[in-house]
This record gives sequence, structure tokens and C-alpha cells, in this order.
Amino acid sequence: MASLAIMVDHGGHNNNSTSSPNKSLQPGSDLSLSLSPRQVNVNALLSHPPRSPNISVALRITGGMPSINIRSLFLFSGVLRLLLIVYGEWQDTHMEVRYTDVDYLVFSDAASLMASGQSPYKRTTYRYSPLIAFLLIPNSIIHRSWGKFLFSVSDLLVGLFIRNILKLRGVPENLSTLSVMIWLFNPFTFTIGTRGNCEPIVCAMVLWIIICLMNGNLLQAALWYGLVVHLRIYPIIYALPIILVLDPLHFRSHKKPALTEWSSSNRKSAQNFSVKEVTVIYRFWVALTSMLTRERLMFGLVSGSVFVICTGIFFYLYRWEFLHEALLYHLTRTDPRHNFSIYFYHIYLHYEHEFSVLEKLISFLPQFIVQLALVLRFAQDLPFCFFVQTVAFVAFNKVITAQYFVWFFCLLPLILPWSNMKLKWEGLSSIFIWMGAQTHWLMWGYLLEFKGKNVFRQLWAASLVFLAANTFILIRIVLRHRFSPLFKQLGHTSAKRPMKHE
Repeated sequence: MASLAIMVDHGGHNNNSTSSPNKSLQPGSDLSLSLSPRQVNVNALLSHPPRSPNISVALRITGGMPSINIRSLFLFSGVLRLLLIVYGEWQDTHMEVRYTDVDYLVFSDAASLMASGQSPYKRTTYRYSPLIAFLLIPNSIIHRSWGKFLFSVSDLLVGLFIRNILKLRGVPENLSTLSVMIWLFNPFTFTIGTRGNCEPIVCAMVLWIIICLMNGNLLQAALWYGLVVHLRIYPIIYALPIILVLDPLHFRSHKKPALTEWSSSNRKSAQNFSVKEVTVIYRFWVALTSMLTRERLMFGLVSGSVFVICTGIFFYLYRWEFLHEALLYHLTRTDPRHNFSIYFYHIYLHYEHEFSVLEKLISFLPQFIVQLALVLRFAQDLPFCFFVQTVAFVAFNKVITAQYFVWFFCLLPLILPWSNMKLKWEGLSSIFIWMGAQTHWLMWGYLLEFKGKNVFRQLWAASLVFLAANTFILIRIVLRHRFSPLFKQLGHTSAKRPMKHE
């Protein structure tokens, strides 16, 4: 029979404080789902409740739900993706609306050009690294769906890496499995790869870098980081938190970093750490003044060298066309077509006109300030820092398309075990707010694109609502997060395992 584990938040009162045994839980008591390893006698708790009127009761079914076989889970996920790829081929042939992403057709054409010895950039709108086209050369040799299988395998790898990261951090089996399921069975994510979008490869590389850092494999982490920044420029935002986390207090020569393990009893939220803001800023200043450590130098030199070598090779092969389309275009991109960004309407009205320095500054400063603030505050909790950085980066970007959302969806399962957010109200309401704001925008986008109606202002207003929704949810996530540094200070641990460099 399932057993009930009750965890009580005493609201700052002493744990031994009790009220009259005749009192019971108030009808307005706050109930929330959580995973707590501590079990107490239910009857005793009900007969001697804490004095605090604001009781948070956490329920956990410890024996009633059978554990999920992780191999069966991945097998089912793989079959689901296979069926979607097959269905996509049928829909592309028999229906007007194609299942396959238009970017996949661009990838395939570029790969065909590369296979024949030509430049992939002869295909208009191909604005990616030649590595993507190279990986899809079998599209014209084996089958046109090769790339979809490759991206879907990368999608499954993301799930595997999520599980590995959570296991390394000591998250219980059932909770880590549920977190993996949030990625594997998210309708948005399992359609991304099967429609032919390359983002799962980038997501898998980002998670692999986190695993390498957790295992002390700095050389591997640096190699993959240089490669992923070459592949997609946006992971450059992770450079500063990675450098900060390579702290001498965590990483020392020939020692593997000690990880801070998950604990359900650690119920402190981010707001409880406000008293340490001065310490965070001081640590940042110390990090800057002692930046030239062995680990930081190695990571910077290796990752920078990989990026420069990859860029240099393809510049030699494809000249300025490559440099502009694969790199410079994304740094200066201004898309006049409607998208989720609040800047799209201004860009549309002033397209083909040079933007003033003030206009460029107005669009750049919010992004820069938010990124810097998040890094200073959360760098030591690296997966969470990556997540909030990515959400903010997408929300404040000058161009936002739906595929960008997968950048932070792959990081979401890494932070859920440390969230105090209540599923019933806060969790579901956040989902509805985000989906509602997106649906509202899509409604106006449909009227503009398919009905030809002049609803640009309404669409811009919907973009403002979408930004507000993202900001509100991000703040809620931050306030409900239990800050947990990824690494322990080596002075506080007896770990003596050697740190690997390859």
C-alpha cells in the first residue's frame, strides 16, 4: 500500500512549536505536490499541527506508483518519433500543408550542393554552418529522411543527457524519470526533430558540455563549446557563467569537482539568498581579478581555438559568403517579417533604412543588462543560470521564432527538481499564460499572413503581451527556485578523485 510522506513548512517557527491537539488543518491550508524523503506519522501530525496558519503540506506517494522502466520509456519515445517521420512523409505527399519544416528543405538542398562539390551557400536562405549540410549529405545518397532520423536521435540523446545530469546531482530515480518525460513527451519538442529542425543537435551539445564540466573533463567541455558556438552562435551567452564556475574553490589541479547533491529538505527559495548579494558581487570581483587560472586559461584557449579553426577552414573554402551567412548575418539580423519579437514592427516600418546608434542601443541594452544580472546572480547554479539566460535571451531578442523555444525547453527538466512551484496553481497557470499569450499572437499572425488583413498594430500589441508573459513566468520561476550551487567548495569536501582532462 502506498505510504504518505508529509513535509511541513513551519513558516519560520521553531520545529518543536505545536498548537492544541484538538485543532486540525484549516480548510485554507496550502497543499502542494513535492517529493520528500522524510516520512512522519500522519495521525501524529494531524493531532499536533504546527502553530503557523500558513501550512504547506507536501504529499508523496512512495509505494503506490510503479517505477517506470527507463529503457521502455526511451524505446517508446523512439517508436513515436519513427511513426511521426513516416507520417510526415505521407502528409507531405497527400496534403496541402506540409509536415516537414521548410528549413529542412533548405538543409537538404545545401547538402546536395555540397555533395556535388559546390558551395552550400548557393542555396538561398541557407544561413548555417556547412557542418549541418555535411551531416545531411546522406539525404541524397540513402534517403531524404536521413536528417530527420539524425535530429530525432539527437532528440533522444537530450533525454539521456538530462537523466545523466540529474543522476549525477543525486536526484531520486522517479523524479529524474518524470523530468526526462517532460522533454521526451513534450509535443513541441518531439515534433521539432521529426519535422527536420536541427536544434536537437545543438541542445544535445549544450547538455553534454554540462556533463563534461560536472565530471571535470574540462578539455572535452572546451572542445564541444567551441564547436557548438561555431554551429549556432547563441551559446556564446554561456561563456561568462562557465568561466565564473571554473572557480579555484571548485576546480583544482588533479581533483574532480565535488557536486552538490539534490535534497528535498533544502526548501530555501531564491529570495532567501538576497542577503548574500554582496557576497555574490564580491565573488564576481574576485573571479575577475583572479581570472588567469589554469582551468580558465585552458578552457578559453581550447574553445577559442576550436571556433577559430572551424571558422578558418570554412572561410578558406567558401570565403566571405560563408562568413556573412553563417555568422555575421545572425549578429546583425533584422527580420521585417512578423515574428514574436517586440521589435518586429519597428523593423518593418524602417526596413532598408540605417538604424541610428540610439535605436541600436535601445534594443541592445535591455538584453545586455538582463544577461549580466542573471549571470552575476546565478552563475554558481549553472544549469539554472543557463535556463534563465536562455529564456531572457529569446524573450528580448530582435527576432523570435518558435524553434528558439526548444533552446530553453531542453534545460527546463534540469531545474524542476529544485522548484517549489505548486503544480496545481502556479505550474498550470504558468503554462496557460504562456500558451495563451502565444495563441493570441498566432491568431493575429494568421489574420495577417493568410487573410491579408492589416493587423500589424494588433500583432505588435500581441508581441508586447507575449514579452510580458515571458517576463512574469521567468520571475515566478526565479522566486520559486531553490538555489543550489552545482559544485561544492573543495575546502569543504574530502573528494580526492583525480580530475580528467580528456
